[in-house]
Amino acid sequence: MNILYLLIPVGLVFLAGAIWLFIWAVRSGQYEDMEGPAFRILMDDDDPMIPGNEKKSAQNERDKK
Repeated sequence: MNILYLLIPVGLVFLAGAIWLFIWAVRSGQYEDMEGPAFRILMDDDDPMIPGNEKKSAQNERDKK
């Protein structure tokens, strides 16, 4: 029973720390764009690594200029 006198304050300190970290993350913009990185993975430009796309890659580079 005496261990509860130690564990309850330690648990409350951890809870306060977790709440503070969450508030800090929200205020610093960590949750601003949740979908962007997921779409960035899908739209990754890996075409030169696919066999037969070297010609398309070279043509796209010329079109950009």
